[in-house]
Amino acid sequence: MSNEVIIKDAVKRYGDFTALNGVSLDIRQGEFFTLLGPSGCGKTTLLRMIAGFNSIEGGDFYFGEKRINDVPAHKRDIGMVFQNYAIFPHLTVSENVAYGLKARKVPKVEIGPRVAKALELVQIAHLADRKPNELSGGQQQRVALARAFVIEPSVLLMDEPLSNLDAKLRVQMRSVIKKLQRSLGITTIYVTHDQEEALAISDRIAVMKDGRIMQIGTPNQIYAKPQNPFVAGFIGVSNFLDCQVDAGDRGPAAVTIQGELQIQIPVRRSYHGPAKLSARPEQLFFSSEGMPGTILFSTFLGDFIEYEVQLDNGQSLIVNEYTKDTTAVHQDGERVFLRFDPARVSLYEAESEEVLSL
Repeated sequence: MSNEVIIKDAVKRYGDFTALNGVSLDIRQGEFFTLLGPSGCGKTTLLRMIAGFNSIEGGDFYFGEKRINDVPAHKRDIGMVFQNYAIFPHLTVSENVAYGLKARKVPKVEIGPRVAKALELVQIAHLADRKPNELSGGQQQRVALARAFVIEPSVLLMDEPLSNLDAKLRVQMRSVIKKLQRSLGITTIYVTHDQEEALAISDRIAVMKDGRIMQIGTPNQIYAKPQNPFVAGFIGVSNFLDCQVDAGDRGPAAVTIQGELQIQIPVRRSYHGPAKLSARPEQLFFSSEGMPGTILFSTFLGDFIEYEVQLDNGQSLIVNEYTKDTTAVHQDGERVFLRFDPARVSLYEAESEEVLSL
């Protein structure tokens, strides 16, 4: 039976360094929840605290209604998939998968069928008698997955499980993991620094920085409505421009960008002063008027063309134009004008970085 995972004000310190500073999460039963952030943000530290591998300096951790702060790791009913797979080299595939069942003293008559079913689910039943050194990286990862979920844990933890695989295999394995998790319904907490991977597999994502949660939301919410410039810059590609905002109590804000272009953006409150506008490359488009610039170079990427455009003030922006929407290809050195889709860009206060846009 899967559990929800509740974390209240988690704190972790290493001497004078605070690795986690008051992190709170409510991870739903059966959810695929990803901790995403750059190296050193605290995501693996938090995962290891959930697993029972790291001490807890502050806060409360719950699996369902049970507080687990003082529960030893081996009694937390978790499955764990590590970055380096951690499968036993001297055991066969089926023996590796059976290891956790034996440790839990599952009756022998049940072990064989459960191992066979697990190997079928990850599509390596034909490799049951192989040793790890006879397997590819992707096959070893499937063994680690099977071993983690065959014990039917209440919570499945994964720490950068795809980082050692090549790009094509990572894409293949993330699909395997997501389909497997969805079919089994196990509450899963996944750690990665790969934004694309997080967007592809998660039900919800917590973006972390310097031991704090910057935003929690679905992949679409995180990408389309980043709540601060860090999230906007870390997830995908964003162009940032300085601007001035004049927003009253009613109606959209008048936003003047670089002193050249004025647009109307819906905002959540009144504000007058400097701000920062964030626009994804696909939220910019070429127009007959707008911010003037010159195309430095273009990159054809199949379904879209990526342009680097240098504005007349010297700032460079990335613009994506999808090939299905145009028959013309702009040339390097061409003079162009850029505009925004006002309903889709994000707007932040310059000093506090608080989000202003709806």
